Amino acid sequence: MSEVEDKFQESKSSEESTDDSEEEDSEEEPKLKYERLTNGVTEILQNDAASCMTVHDKFLALGTHFGKVYLLDIQGNVTQKFEISQVKINQISLDESGEHVGICSEDGKVQVVGLYTREGFHENFDCPIKVVALHPQFSKSNNKQFVTGGNKLLLYERNWLNRWKTSILHEGEGTITNIKWRANLIAWANNVGVKIYDISTKQRITNVLRDNAGLRPDMYPCSLCWKDNATLIIGWGSSVMICAVKERDPTEMRDLPSRYVEIVSAFETEFFISGLAPLADQLVTLYYVKENSEHMDEEFRARPRLDIIQPLPENCEEISSDALTVRNFQDNECRDYRLEHSEGESLFYIISPKDIVVAKERDQDDHIDWLLDKKKYEEALMAAEISFKNIKRHDMQKIGMAYINHLVEKGDYDTAARKCQKVLGKNMELWENEVYRFKTIGQLKAISQYLPRGDLRLRPAIYEMILHEFLKTDYEGFATLIREWPGELYNNMTIVQAVNDHLKKDPSNSTLLKTLAELYTYDQRYDRALEIYLRLRHKDVYELIHKHDLFSSIEDKIVLLMDFDKEKAVDMLLDNEDKISTDRVVEELKDRPELLHVYLHKLFKRDHHKGQRFHERQISLYAEYDRPNLLPFLRDSTHCPLEKALEICQQRNFVEETVFLLSRMGNCRQALQMIMEELGNVDKAIEFAKEQDDAELWEDLISYSIDKPPFITGLLNNIGTHVDPILLIHRIKEGMEIPNLRDSLVKILQDYNLQILLREGCKKILVSDSLSLLQKMHRTQSRGVRVDEENICESCHTTILPSDTAQPFSVVVFHCRHMFHKECLPSGAVPGVQFCNICSAKRRGPGSGILEMKK
Repeated sequence: MSEVEDKFQESKSSEESTDDSEEEDSEEEPKLKYERLTNGVTEILQNDAASCMTVHDKFLALGTHFGKVYLLDIQGNVTQKFEISQVKINQISLDESGEHVGICSEDGKVQVVGLYTREGFHENFDCPIKVVALHPQFSKSNNKQFVTGGNKLLLYERNWLNRWKTSILHEGEGTITNIKWRANLIAWANNVGVKIYDISTKQRITNVLRDNAGLRPDMYPCSLCWKDNATLIIGWGSSVMICAVKERDPTEMRDLPSRYVEIVSAFETEFFISGLAPLADQLVTLYYVKENSEHMDEEFRARPRLDIIQPLPENCEEISSDALTVRNFQDNECRDYRLEHSEGESLFYIISPKDIVVAKERDQDDHIDWLLDKKKYEEALMAAEISFKNIKRHDMQKIGMAYINHLVEKGDYDTAARKCQKVLGKNMELWENEVYRFKTIGQLKAISQYLPRGDLRLRPAIYEMILHEFLKTDYEGFATLIREWPGELYNNMTIVQAVNDHLKKDPSNSTLLKTLAELYTYDQRYDRALEIYLRLRHKDVYELIHKHDLFSSIEDKIVLLMDFDKEKAVDMLLDNEDKISTDRVVEELKDRPELLHVYLHKLFKRDHHKGQRFHERQISLYAEYDRPNLLPFLRDSTHCPLEKALEICQQRNFVEETVFLLSRMGNCRQALQMIMEELGNVDKAIEFAKEQDDAELWEDLISYSIDKPPFITGLLNNIGTHVDPILLIHRIKEGMEIPNLRDSLVKILQDYNLQILLREGCKKILVSDSLSLLQKMHRTQSRGVRVDEENICESCHTTILPSDTAQPFSVVVFHCRHMFHKECLPSGAVPGVQFCNICSAKRRGPGSGILEMKK
């Protein structure tokens, strides 16, 4: 197809007026694109005018008003020329193979010739022949049939004698203006309506009357088109009908044709129909627009329109509408336009006397063109990515670059930088060009986070340029890049030097210091990084020590680590005792007893024996910094010098700790005395006496409490299970007022009653269990014992049964299942009071009694 010479399509929304400026184009994408058929066609139409055209998948056949027929390739180049007549060619028909052509003209000439053979048919009629149609399979010998239409519809068939036989299929309803032959069905239109004839059954199966009876058939001819072998589309005036040819039920035939027609859709259009063609389940309609139409603006009046519509049962939905600028459209009438289509490629040819326009479905390249024209770059890029195998004129990278340029022009630098990842891919040259462009416009920060840092890497100078830019204006952004970028992307020493230069101006800047520590870490200068982290009290210091095994570097920095985070520091030191010994840690912390206590306390919690040589020092540390844990320490430690601990506790008047130490050293009376005198807590005194379980201690407690009514109450409430309450009650002086005495006595009685109930319950359980076990033992020992040839005597170790069981023999079987020959038992055994020799050697008990078996 040649280049476009004129603009054929002017977008127009069906709901909006086009009075506004051309900038207000419809946002709806057109469905078709248009090109003018040129080359040989241009020259032909300069001196002649097109009257008809037929389309084949391989070539075109064009008829003119001067009686010539041209065969054209699909680019419009003339391949063959026929001079048929001196007047208008009315119709050209091709068979499906494209090997035969049928031609009729206004002077009554009809020719059917083979393009590659010499066979042919020539006939002159005395009236104009308006239409001719070849059998679709005309090239086959048994289908040599064609029809012509003038005043009559004539069928020509070649018989076996190679002669043509003529049959009249229809006449008497005016001039036949259109014929379409599909498979075995012939559809034709005359002044009355449309008929369909079944060539296989030789039956006419329908008659569809025309709706617009007021229109002249010669000025507004009928358009016919077969969508498939059973669907006919009829357009006449402004009416469209879609007819489905269906098989009739055999039970309903009688004298009716075997097929019938059902109108599945019928609707009116705004304009007059000049042509119809199917497009999947939609219709392509060529409209003629009258000058006086009120539906069109002045700019578009009288221009033909090509619409795509969606047929519905009673109306249609407009999908797209294009007004076409064809040559001399002002001089044309409805009958001057024709619409032909190529089924194989969805090509639509709009034929007018002085112009032929080709419409085709827009492909993905056209879709991308439209998106780019509308500046919808992102959608264009997505469309190219999805259909990259089908696009021919576009390149994804070029579309992407156009998108990036558009975003930069808009000032949307962040989006433009983000799209670089997708568009530039692994093209290093493009990447570097974009970086320098962003530098020129002062937007290096925008592109920094999207630079490649994986398999594809730019030159180190690119990354260093961006880092220097951040270092000048944004310390936080600089630190972020250092964290995110691998250290191999740039020259580490160059950046370290740049950071040090900035630190000279601002030596306490924590962001720069932290970043410098990370750079030292990348450079494996861990000691420098550690110093900075400790100075900043940074949380990553512990991770750095562990990761790079820097324990030798922190032996003199233990106090700093403890000051930063005691818990983490102690855990790290204790987890790595093989690298930093306990003695070294204690030595470093000797001047900081509060930190030393934290360390030794955690060490003691992990293992009570590991730091035993420091337990004496820990007593004073606990007393000074952590008294709540002193008593648990004294309880758990077995290496603590008790005298030293007692001395410290007495000096500090730690009563509870002193009581514990006194009791542990065996001085329970003094400990009890301290509880009573210093604490004055009878409950603790009672608890202490219970722990010691010493009668003399109970006596001392009673003696001390006997003149103190509150203490007596406490003793009465708690003493019942350890000491006979009568001893205490007898010693209470008469007339002494004791708080809650009644309640205390009731409690004593209840406790006593509870003890009695417990004893009786235990006795019942014991008796029941004893009886049950005795019954079980009796059942077990009452069972018989199997004696056979496999059993042996436990004394002589021979078979227990004699070889001749008919002879008398005696066997002794004990309940423990040991067996003996009677003569093998000791001779001094008392009959009936024998015991198993084996079991009685161990013990005598149930199961060793005798069970004698005689025969």
